[in-house]
This record gives sequence, structure tokens and C-alpha cells, in this order.
Amino acid sequence: MPGQPGPAARTAQRRQVLVRGVVQGVGFRPFVFGLARELGLAGHVGNTGDGVVAEVEGAPGAVAAFCDRIGSEAPPLAVVESVSHRPVPLAGGTDFTISPSRPGGAASRTLVSPDTATCEACLAELRDPADRRHRHPFITCTHCGPRFTIVTGLPYDRPNTTMAGFPMCAKCRAEYEDPADRRFHAQPVSCHDCGPRLRLVLPGADGVGGAGQEGEPVALARRLLAAGAVVAVKGLGGYHLACDAGNEESVRLLRTRKDRGDKPFALMARDLADVERLAHLGRAERALLTGTRRPIVLLRRRPGVREVAEAVAPRVADLGVMLPYTPLHHLLLGLPCDPPGPRLLVMTSGNLGGEPIVTDDEQALERLAGLADAWLTHDRPIHVPCDDSVVRICDGEELPVRRSRGYAPFPVPLPVPVAPALAVGGDLKNTFCVGEGRHAWLSAHVGDMDDLATLTAFTDAERQLEAITGVRPVLLAADRHPGYRSVGWARRSAGDRPLRQVQHHHAHVAAAMAEAGLDGTRPVIGVAFDGTGHGDDGAVWGGEFLLAGYDGFRRPAHLAYVPLPGGDAAVRRPYRMALAHLWAAGLPWAPDLPCTAACPEDERVVLATQLERGLHCVPTSSMGRLFDAVASLTGVCHEAGYEAQAAVELEAAAVAAGGLPAEGYSFALRAGAGGATACDPAPVLAAVVADLGAGVPAGVISGRFHRAVADLVRRVCAAVREHDGITTVALSGGVFANALLSSACARDLRTDGFTVLRHRLVPPNDGGLALGQLVVAARGLPHHPQRGDS
Repeated sequence: MPGQPGPAARTAQRRQVLVRGVVQGVGFRPFVFGLARELGLAGHVGNTGDGVVAEVEGAPGAVAAFCDRIGSEAPPLAVVESVSHRPVPLAGGTDFTISPSRPGGAASRTLVSPDTATCEACLAELRDPADRRHRHPFITCTHCGPRFTIVTGLPYDRPNTTMAGFPMCAKCRAEYEDPADRRFHAQPVSCHDCGPRLRLVLPGADGVGGAGQEGEPVALARRLLAAGAVVAVKGLGGYHLACDAGNEESVRLLRTRKDRGDKPFALMARDLADVERLAHLGRAERALLTGTRRPIVLLRRRPGVREVAEAVAPRVADLGVMLPYTPLHHLLLGLPCDPPGPRLLVMTSGNLGGEPIVTDDEQALERLAGLADAWLTHDRPIHVPCDDSVVRICDGEELPVRRSRGYAPFPVPLPVPVAPALAVGGDLKNTFCVGEGRHAWLSAHVGDMDDLATLTAFTDAERQLEAITGVRPVLLAADRHPGYRSVGWARRSAGDRPLRQVQHHHAHVAAAMAEAGLDGTRPVIGVAFDGTGHGDDGAVWGGEFLLAGYDGFRRPAHLAYVPLPGGDAAVRRPYRMALAHLWAAGLPWAPDLPCTAACPEDERVVLATQLERGLHCVPTSSMGRLFDAVASLTGVCHEAGYEAQAAVELEAAAVAAGGLPAEGYSFALRAGAGGATACDPAPVLAAVVADLGAGVPAGVISGRFHRAVADLVRRVCAAVREHDGITTVALSGGVFANALLSSACARDLRTDGFTVLRHRLVPPNDGGLALGQLVVAARGLPHHPQRGDS
């Protein structure tokens, strides 16, 4: 009959499909376009503030297949959090199109992709003299390149990135609009004709570079590096300072200019074969080095390595190494037919010690003027600062040390819903996070909150993270330390919103619980070892055994208190901590002890008076400070130029001596205040002094000390289990970045039947603190559920 639909129309279905997750900037719309075309479906797909939304119409079987496959066959960089679909009225038509993006509603939320390493297809074009993007420093496609650091708003389209100022040429536009092309809707797409311009700036010169000359700045930069110069290189999330890692004089010059002390530098190697010559690689290390995230990977160095200057990483067991992750890096290290140049570069953050990484071009010329001999820069702005991530492999699994580029801003799933909240983290290794529902978004690494520049960077990063996540915090969470700058920022920013303060070590344990997926219905034994954290009794905590859940904790055991003479002075000069521990243990300051000899006589006299009278001596239970004390007592490290230097070098000494022995020293357990067990290191220190007198090498003593700490963890956890019946242990705090100790503790505890939680998603140090603060402060409060929350 006229006006009646035919048989095909009567059996057709139309469904609207919403995909949430990391689905913008990863080639998801082109994938959906191809899938719909393959299945013979009509409709459209587009980005919104809620995610990717598609409408498909066609045969019921084809529509059902589309709904099944859209999540399971997503592009490699996509992370699908949820797929939901609902029927909508038929609209007819036979074509499938990509619609213009549109913002979502007030409750919109899309997960922005992290920056990713250059893919193999783009590298092949970079190396191909016949390709129009041969040697293009900004080559990219839907599967690789900048994302998080160039996003200025959502939805993720070119106008909402720092590529907005680079109109595409006709050829790039044709690729961008071609559904069959790898660059279909690749927002950062460009070429030599229309992309950002690279130039090399020398002091007193305007710079070398410009249209059609991108190869010249790189070639000159390579010659400068080969001649021993320090070059500031603009990367994805900020400037690096680069020099030839094999040139001892260049490395020492950079170390002096940057005022870095002995803190190890990161290395960038040309390829995996070069890394093999430097360090031991397992399957997990290879996967990290060559994956899309490309963090700095801490690797056990091979003995007798000659390719690396001694000044790169003095007196440590590991080398921090990464592979190139941008086209510019590949060009800088040289393509196969390029003239010889350094194959191994120091690549360290472009800043002075303690300052945030430089991202602005004018600031780079000003702030790095005393550090760099030249600037290899370009005109694509960096919107979000993002340092390199640092990861190590411990017992075959990832152990994050710094979570930043390649990981941020990808969220950590939460086992319990939280109210919209901002957790500001701590003052060292600061990372903050926002959370709502069952997601927590951690910022990139901000740094130490000890100057105005870092506080400004914190404020800018917090504003940007709120913008791209859609979280509008109704409360703030912070540490309980009254002097933390992060706490001061939270107080000033809270307005009429509540500020909830979370004890430092409780937050560490809660972070480990949250990333392990625990809902908090049963407590865990939290072993929180670090350098410092404000204790509820006013002391400096740091060697804590907590019986903890999200709602609270009690403290069944801790390292026995000793005086912390002079506060920060004891942190900077471990010999003061060694002498304080000897004094507390009733052991003499024998003149032949390394720590006694390291302390100037006049300082020793003042220190003795301080300890006897309790002047400026806050009590501390810090395990980090005990590591410092043993490092100085054994002569390994007397002055610390960077955080945890003494502990890092003490671990290296144990590694060089063969690791942990079967037996070590032993702590005494005695009754402490409030019914807690005090773990007294006095017998350990006495045994160390005896071994020193007997001529036992420092590395062997270090191994025995590490064994003593692992045995202490085993004994105390067994006692708590017997008393409270808890069988899960969470290891957290910066001390557990020590792979030797972490591995020994986990192995012993598992042998004893415990379930052991170790960090795999956020660092055990203060870089993971904000996650714990968030869950403790915002759990169980009303929140505004997002579609897909469960």
C-alpha cells in the first residue's frame, strides 16, 4: 500500500551507543566509521563531552554485532570504560558519517588520552626519503603523538588543542578527511608545509630554522652535543637539558650548572641494543622501554660499563633509561644514514633543582640561560607541563616511582564511590588528584612545593584537570602537617567547602588498598615506612605498623622514637642522624666510627648538648632516617644532596655485595607508649658497630641491615595477625621504592601465608599520597553518579 514501509524497513533497528573511557584522540571515530561501513549500517558518530556517541541503523544482527564489537575491538590506544546503548526512532538513510563534535552537559566526562610514543608506521615514514614527511619532527597519526599536553578543552578536536594555530594544508586536510587514511581525524596532523617550525637558538642569535629547514636545526644540535655542549630540547611536556652521556666533562658541567648534587641523571638511548650493553633487561623491562608510554625505567647496571660517564649516576645500583618517544628525539639521536653522533644522551628536566619543568619558550630562554648553550625549540605551545614518568620492575611487576607522562591523566578506578573532591597530596614529589564516583584522576608530577613557581604550577594544573574531567569538588582533602604548603593552599582555596585532613601514613596505606580494589570492609596491616610524616602525637612518624581501613586506623607498633636533632639539618647531614641513633642506643661516639669522623668537632659539641637537653630535637620514628643513620655509620654517605640519597646508596652497597644474606641483625621489641610495640634499633646499631670494628665491608653490613628490617616486618605482622586475625599486609611509603627491601618483605610475608599489597598504579612515595587522601576523606559521602558508575 502507498505510504507503508517495505519489509527491510520494518525489520531495521536503530540504536544510540555511548562509549566512555579514553576514546578521544585515539582514532576511535575512524574505527567506528570503518566498523559501521563493514556491517552495512547507516548513521553517524561524533565526540561529545560525555564520550563518543554513535547512532547506527540497519539489520538487527548487524546492529547487535556493532554493539558487541565496538568495545572489544577498539583501537590500541583506546581504553573502554563502559558501553551503553538504547533504541531510538528510525531515521532512514544509507550513509554513515562523522558528525561535528559537540560539548556535553554539565555532568559530562570524557577521559583524555595520555601522550604516546611515535608509532612504527610514523617512524617508517620519518626514515623514508621518498615520503613527504621524511624527517618531519612532528609526524603523528591517530595511534601516536601528543594528547594530554596539548588539550585546552573538550571535546578533543583540533580547535581545542594547541594545534589550533596551525591550519592544515590541502594534503593534510585530505588525509584528515579520508576514512581510509591512518590520519583520519588525527588532530595533531601536520607536515613540513603546515606544521610547527623547529629552530635552534644560540646565545645572541635569532635562531637557525624556518620553513623547509627543519633538518638544519637538528643537525647543528647534534654537532653541538657531540662537541660537549648542553642543549635545551623542547619535548612533549616541557624542556629537557641534554648532553652527551659518554662525555664526563659535559655531564659534570651540566651537574654543576643545574646544582643537582649527585642525584642520578636519566638517559635516552637510541635503541634497545644500546640499552642491553648498559643494564640487565628482562621481558618486563623490554616491554616498558618499547611500549607506548616510554617511561624512564630503572635498570640494574652491568658492571664495568664504559659508555656512560661516571658522573651520570654516581654510587647507585641502577641506571634510569628511556627510549625516544617523539620524532624529534629520533632525529636528535640520528637516523640510520645520519653522520655519527652521540647514541646516548643525558635527558634531564629543564629546570633548576626544585623548580617546576619549563614549558614556555620565553621562560626557557630566560630561566635556562645559565644552564644551556643552545635551545632546540619549536612554536607548538605546551598547555600542560608533564615530566617523564619513572618506573622500575620489582619481582616482574611494575613499581611506579613517578607517575606522569604516558600515564596521566588516565584515571585509577576506585573500589568505592567518592563525592566530588580534590586531594592536594603532600609537599614532596607532589601529585594531586580529583575524584568522583568510582574514578580518581591523578595529575602529572608537580614537584616539591617549596617555591612560588611550583605553587603556581600546582594551581594551573589543578584548574586544567578539573576542566578536562568535569569534576567540581565539594570538599578538599590534605595532609595533617600544619606547615605543609599544600595544606596552606587547600585552606586558601577551600572557601566554604570543608577541608578534611588525613594522617600521612594512613593515606599511604589507603592508597595501596584503593589501587588493590579493597572496599574497606576489613582492615589491613599497613606497613608505612618513609622519611617523614606528621604524627598524631606531634612526633615525626615514618616507621609505622597500622591496623587500617578507610574509616580510621590504630597503631599497634612503630619504630622506637629517637631525637631528630635540628630537623632538616639531620636530613641533609646523615651523620647527625647516625650520632643521634648512637646516643639513643647508649653507644659511644668512638672517634674511629665513620659518622664521628664526618662530623666537625665544633658541631659535635653542639650536637651533644642538643641531645642531652632536648633542644630542637623532635622525636621521630622514621625508618628513612634510620637508613640515613646506617648509611653514615658505615661510611657510605654522610651528606645528602638529594632526597633519599643515603638510602639509595646504602641499597646500592648491598646490591654490590650480593644482596640480602640469609641472616641479619635483629631489632628488639618492647612495650611502648599507649600499648604499642616499640621496635628498638639499638641491638642493630650495636651489631653494626661490632662489624665495623671487625673490618666487615660496608656492603655486607648493608645487606645484614636490610635483612634485619625485612625480618622486623615479618615478626610484627605475625604478631598483629595472631592478635587481630588480619591476613592482608599493605607495603607503602617511600622506603618501599627500595626493590631489595620490597622484594624481601613480600617474599617472606607470602611464605607466612599473608596476602601482600604493593603499589602498581601509583608510587609508594608521596606521589601516591593524594589517592589515599581522596578515598579516606570522600568515601561514603553523597556524589552525583555518572552513567556507567556501578
